Amino acid sequence: MDGKTLARLGAVVFVAVAITATAIEMSRKEEAPAAWPSGRTTQTPTDPLRDELIRCQALGEAGPRDPACLRAWAENRNRFLAPGARPAERLPEMPPAPGDSALPPLERTDRPASEAPAPTAPPHLNEAR
Repeated sequence: MDGKTLARLGAVVFVAVAITATAIEMSRKEEAPAAWPSGRTTQTPTDPLRDELIRCQALGEAGPRDPACLRAWAENRNRFLAPGARPAERLPEMPPAPGDSALPPLERTDRPASEAPAPTAPPHLNEAR
């Protein structure tokens, strides 16, 4: 067999395998994934503050002049920024990365150097010979 015939035979085999794989994949039936129980209730309680904030958002530029929107925004700020709103426990500190200790500390470039570098004399031409 010469090279051309072998290449043609390989191409025909490749096309046949591709068509077979396509036919098998197309004949498969889709199986619906089983629903996992989430434990959540289907009815979520409505948050009147959220509803009011959505209404204020829909007002656009008239929102800052609406007293109900001003109250809703103040209550929303208090919800997240009040002293008791933050968790009492702090997250654990992240350990330093393993490669950080091997690197030398970087020099600060935001302040001028305290001493000017010593000037270096140019080499004499006779010294190089």
